[in-house]
Amino acid sequence: MQEEEYASLEQAIEQEIGIAHRLGLDFFEMRFELVPARIVYAIGAHGMPVRFQHWSFGKAYTHMKLGYDLGLSKIYELVINTDPCYAYLVDSNSLVENMTVAAHVLGHSDFFKNNAYLSGTSRQMTETMEADAQRFSAYEARYGRQAVEEIVDAALALSLHVSPHSDQNIVRWRQAQPAPALPKTPYDDLFEVPDTRPAVAHPEGPLHFPSIPEPDLLLFIAENSHVLNDWQKDVVNALRAESLYFLPQLGSKIMNEGWAALWHARIMREMDLTEAQTMDFAKLHAAILAPQPGGVNPYLLGMRLWESIEDRYDHPDRILQEAGVRSGSGREKIFEVRETENDVSFLRNYLTRDLVEELDLYLYQRVGDHWQVVDKDWQAVRDRLVSNRSNNGVPVIEVQDGDYNRNGELYLCHRYEGVSLDRLYAEKTLPYVWRLWGRTVHLQTVQDGKPVCAMYDGHRCTWKFL
Repeated sequence: MQEEEYASLEQAIEQEIGIAHRLGLDFFEMRFELVPARIVYAIGAHGMPVRFQHWSFGKAYTHMKLGYDLGLSKIYELVINTDPCYAYLVDSNSLVENMTVAAHVLGHSDFFKNNAYLSGTSRQMTETMEADAQRFSAYEARYGRQAVEEIVDAALALSLHVSPHSDQNIVRWRQAQPAPALPKTPYDDLFEVPDTRPAVAHPEGPLHFPSIPEPDLLLFIAENSHVLNDWQKDVVNALRAESLYFLPQLGSKIMNEGWAALWHARIMREMDLTEAQTMDFAKLHAAILAPQPGGVNPYLLGMRLWESIEDRYDHPDRILQEAGVRSGSGREKIFEVRETENDVSFLRNYLTRDLVEELDLYLYQRVGDHWQVVDKDWQAVRDRLVSNRSNNGVPVIEVQDGDYNRNGELYLCHRYEGVSLDRLYAEKTLPYVWRLWGRTVHLQTVQDGKPVCAMYDGHRCTWKFL
């Protein structure tokens, strides 16, 4: 941006904030930073303004920056889910581009603040990650960089296998354990300690640990590992907390990006733009919503879903009218959906036949040496999108037994739902599990329709049919 454009941008952002409030958006206090592109790419590679150092962030930065330098990609927005909400604008972008980005992140901030699935995330995560980075650095100074990096590598390999609901399971596991046997002596009656825990029936044989399947691998390992010491458990728990911060954003990407695109369009249309600025915005907006070959553009799909919901509730059909929907309630409805849904329920409840046909969505797969459309049925398309968004597209791996073979071995089970694990990926990941657990690791899954189990003992991975 030219220096004379700075004042214009500051004035434009103030106008956009006023328009956004008038349109009904409720967002955190905003802090806009105008920085060079390299800073935005560095923050984007790390995921946050301040974070621990790791080789994977350098890899991500090189990939993103190379795409920018070659003109293959360009980053426009970077916004942080914190209170106050920080948004970074690129100083080399044009005035219209930065105005659009500012309007866009107002939509993101409104979504961060009001969506139920994001309500449990820490709004001071920047400070938390800064403290984590300082502790990691101290661990490196004391124990060596390689020792810390080994734990970080292993924990990052499992970072998507966490659950925000698992902390209460720890209490249930402990309650479900049988009471320790007291020694039988003539004086036992003097020291009887009644067991006040609820009785737990186990009709199928000996109690396994955990008493219920546990999908939060990092939590279970940090609580029960045979090899991790206190500082290593601290690293694992810190990375788990980071994952719990990021996961709700991954699980609402279509909603969130569509919501931001919807409101940046409406805010920019309220701005007093020149004819040239209007054309520049129209081109930028069209590029943002352009269909993506081989995939789904979350900005396009999300925005059209929001517009579809609003239109259907503004002009309800007979079925909606019989359900009590009144005309003109579209704005109220989209704010309600913004508050209560995530991508899975959003797609399941509101993706219609008309919208699938309008966006020309279909299923395709490789047949022989070419790609081929295999299904255009709208329900099949919807169900595939829902399936791909379930658990953020990550396979559900649960701890079935933390004392398998009565030897402290770890038995994991893939919750198979018709999609097999990538065998090579599984074989590359099991050594990381073993590194954190310290004993042999088993992984049960399904390959080619048959139940199989992979076992890693610290040296090699072997498979067997069950």
